[in-house]
Amino acid sequence: MSEDSSSAALTTAIDDVGGSTIASSSSYDIGFYFQYAIVVIRVVGAAANALILYAMVASKQHKKQFLIFNQNAFDLCSSLLLVITYTMQMCKIRLTGTLGYFLCTIILTKNLLWGWIVGSTINLLSITIERYMKVVHPNRSKKLLRRWVRWSAAAFAWIGGIGYQMALVISTSTLINRRCIGYSIWLSETAALVHGVWNFGSFYVIVIVIFLFCYGKILVVIRRQARVMAGHSGPGSNTSQTQSSHIQSNVIKTMILVNALYVILWTPNYIYFLLLHFKTNLIFTVHQVGTFFGFLYISSNPFIYALKFDPVRRILEGLIPLKRSEAASG
Repeated sequence: MSEDSSSAALTTAIDDVGGSTIASSSSYDIGFYFQYAIVVIRVVGAAANALILYAMVASKQHKKQFLIFNQNAFDLCSSLLLVITYTMQMCKIRLTGTLGYFLCTIILTKNLLWGWIVGSTINLLSITIERYMKVVHPNRSKKLLRRWVRWSAAAFAWIGGIGYQMALVISTSTLINRRCIGYSIWLSETAALVHGVWNFGSFYVIVIVIFLFCYGKILVVIRRQARVMAGHSGPGSNTSQTQSSHIQSNVIKTMILVNALYVILWTPNYIYFLLLHFKTNLIFTVHQVGTFFGFLYISSNPFIYALKFDPVRRILEGLIPLKRSEAASG
């Protein structure tokens, strides 16, 4: 595969930015409807994430579960930016000058959007490690999981995700003849291949390994604790300790479900992006479907928190008029 064909494949398959990479009318129609579907999903996702953030603040869980709060902030920001990005793409804005280059490299290549998605993955790993330390190494976690550590992890997720994506886009994207050409200018074919393998290994393989290791250990410890508590349960059992264990177990179940959906819904896109660096005859529709599933994951997260996270669910139930009237009458 030549360097030119590799660049053409990356340009065609990754992004139809500026309307410059549509291969046929049929692919255009499919892409057009997919864009509308994604925009609708992200509008719903943005509203749902905003409600979850409100519920976490109202229930004061944003302090107790700061990294989970930060995860929903990532989802909300990416939802809003995706709506803006796809709306601009569908408007087919003519790109000229400094403003055109800025719109190309920052918005139309989905630079900030993917930066925030990468940041949310980093933050999800931070949540996983935090849960692992609290359950598997509770004594050590009291010394290590200070407030400044959580804040540092949250800041690194934002800075690391945007920094990586900015470096990638600025070095591989440009504006040619008023068309935004994204992710296509590589120093060599080898550089493109190395990045593809690195990206797949860092944000997919390593992430799955950490998920499996941490939550595998967590489940072993929880089962062991459950057997111990069952053996000591009785009229004089510690109610507050039982309630605390229930809350912790509920949070872990919620995050396991979130992580499982991450693996399932992002897998098609990561595999496609990896294969894109080795083949030139991949179907663009496959990329669109993979991207659709990936964004569906971000939109589904708030509904998981609403159903599985008790403090958040109680606040949201209080917003329902029927529930409020029942509470008032009771």
